[in-house]
Amino acid sequence: MLDRISDKWTPLIVLVLRDGPMRFTHLRLGMGGVAPKVLAETLRRLERDGLLTRTAYAEVPPRVEYELTALGQSLAEPIAGVAAWAEEHTRQITRARDRYDRRSMGTVRERPSSKL
Repeated sequence: MLDRISDKWTPLIVLVLRDGPMRFTHLRLGMGGVAPKVLAETLRRLERDGLLTRTAYAEVPPRVEYELTALGQSLAEPIAGVAAWAEEHTRQITRARDRYDRRSMGTVRERPSSKL
């Protein structure tokens, strides 16, 4: 399950769906940048795990909605907490990365060029 909830798209899907059911296209637009195939595969895995439901309506044109189950809703809170933590600490993380990169650049030595 850790693989599932830590993949690239699951947390975003859960956060986007926490406010209610959504159609595939609106879900995709709410996430930005996810390929339709990847989104469809991730939604199938989340449905299989019991985290969301897929409801197909017999309409013309057909309409399909995705909605978090109670189990999926229970996952939304911890994911939202991690997202809030990330937003709150982004500056600190960026500064730490910059310090690390500057330090690392100082220890990298160029290889002497070979003279033929």
